[in-house]
Amino acid sequence: MEQIETLIIGSGPAGYTAAIYAARADLKPVLYTGLEPGGQLTTTTEVENFPGYPDGVDGPSMMLELQKQAERFGTDVRIGHVTDVLFSKEKGGQHNITCEDGKKIQTKTIIISTGASAKYLGIPSEKRLIGGGVSACAVCDGFFYKDQEVVVVGGGDTAAEEATYLSKICKNVTILVRRDIMRASMAMQHRVNKASNISVLYNTEVDEVIGEKIVEGVRIKNNKTGEKKEIKISGLFIAIGHSPNTKLFEGQLEMDKDGYLITKGKSTKTNLPGVFASGDVQDREYRQAVTAAGTGCMAALDAERYLQSLDDES
Repeated sequence: MEQIETLIIGSGPAGYTAAIYAARADLKPVLYTGLEPGGQLTTTTEVENFPGYPDGVDGPSMMLELQKQAERFGTDVRIGHVTDVLFSKEKGGQHNITCEDGKKIQTKTIIISTGASAKYLGIPSEKRLIGGGVSACAVCDGFFYKDQEVVVVGGGDTAAEEATYLSKICKNVTILVRRDIMRASMAMQHRVNKASNISVLYNTEVDEVIGEKIVEGVRIKNNKTGEKKEIKISGLFIAIGHSPNTKLFEGQLEMDKDGYLITKGKSTKTNLPGVFASGDVQDREYRQAVTAAGTGCMAALDAERYLQSLDDES
């Protein structure tokens, strides 16, 4: 049984930032990368809105730089994922971790940075073109489609918000809604209706994404009549929601109705002592690399103060 001070689960901007701060505080953190080392940013070709990169940077390169920075201060980065967690409910208790290789770890503090995964349509051509015109984040990638034609898929608040944002950048935005009504709030629907360059197609789904290396169009299908037609576009934004990666913690940590971890006030503290959450796993509102990094910093500081409080009481 390996004994450590701080374990970080997840390797996106939140996890690596937590590692940098924890390592600098001499907490000797161990970080497990998870099933997708680097998180969602590894599927992003260009990151233009993270401070400090005036010329932009591609997502995978940015994650490698964050990893190197975390390792420079002494973080033990391990490729692999955690398969089982048994949290202690007592302050000062040890949390028990099992990893995929069977290794068992006891740790005083855990920082959860497992992120949230965007939901996609499941079409092979869509998967092939992620990063080549298929995106799940308009705020992240909308700039690349300035004055171009794009499609947003979804009928909820997320889709309406993405479309409204894109309408200020793109020439025309088409929303594809698979039902005969949008389920977005009326306030969001009003925003959509007020934008002169947004059109909505109801009872419509994506049948195929057209293009070999980049998106050149979509073939859409009316699910009432079966009619198909092609639309020329350069960007396809999937806005059908995200799923927080929290299944591992079900039954132990407090979550909202959609599975996002609940943190206390402005802190990263969960309902259990010594357990902290940062990044998209607890943030359903912003889901940006810079906000994830910010909460990673907060989680490391919260973990450091928690450990200090244990020392003060001993």
